[in-house]
Amino acid sequence: EDYIEFAGQKGWLVFLDHQLGKYGVEESVKAMLPFLKYPHVHLAIDPEWRTLKPMQEIGSIIGSELNNAQSLMDDYLNQNGLPGIRMLVVHQFKPSMIRESSVVRADFDRVIPVHTADGFGIPEVKRNAYAINVKSKNMPVKGFKLFFESKVPGAGWDKPLMLPSEVISLEPMPLLIIYQ
Repeated sequence: EDYIEFAGQKGWLVFLDHQLGKYGVEESVKAMLPFLKYPHVHLAIDPEWRTLKPMQEIGSIIGSELNNAQSLMDDYLNQNGLPGIRMLVVHQFKPSMIRESSVVRADFDRVIPVHTADGFGIPEVKRNAYAINVKSKNMPVKGFKLFFESKVPGAGWDKPLMLPSEVISLEPMPLLIIYQ
């Protein structure tokens, strides 16, 4: 909470990004809900890591789980009289990461799902991942994630890192750009 409060004093947004692992989407989101008391805190889930074999297999969620996560957030905000609209970022770099994605809703009053192209690699691979995500018209708000060079063994990064002008020229322009 010290970091959240520091960010709030600076006017920065904070995204709590749950990597899921062995946990379900509902359990993961419920664990993060109390932090929504801070108006600058938003949530994120990463289907890639919903696995017991990280870096060996890519995990996934179901579209209805994403809807349930949005519903939990929306209800929590309303029941606790908390101000504002929040984002729920969902990362995806392969279609299989969000199964039954056609059922995902984007009509909750207080939650905006942000469909973010994740994954590292060369610009062409990243553009292709984004183009696939863009086809999901039911999740109209798009995001794009970039990876700085990492010194962590086994971790990948973007080589070369796309320029800001290249990222904002994507169609449609991503409304959330994340650097990691």
